[in-house]
Amino acid sequence: MALIKRKWTAHEADEWTKEDWIAIVISPFSYILICMGLAMSFFLLPLGFLLLGIGIVITFIMFFVIDPKLKAVSSGYEKKQHEYLKELERIQRWEEK
Repeated sequence: MALIKRKWTAHEADEWTKEDWIAIVISPFSYILICMGLAMSFFLLPLGFLLLGIGIVITFIMFFVIDPKLKAVSSGYEKKQHEYLKELERIQRWEEK
């Protein structure tokens, strides 16, 4: 079994899993490191460039973990919206089922 699940159905992705918790834990670190690294990089401090690089890497890891799940949820909502719009159009035309 893989450490990070990459394939999701819309129903599975709607539930809270370890991937959500991983994203919740590392997202503040990525934003803080990027902000601190960017501020220190403006002053040309080597530590700033290091923190900025680490923050960017952590951000990519966060997107790697959570993006497949977000895409699955999004596709599920797109399907529901498409069905709703079909039903709404049917109602506007006063069609029977």
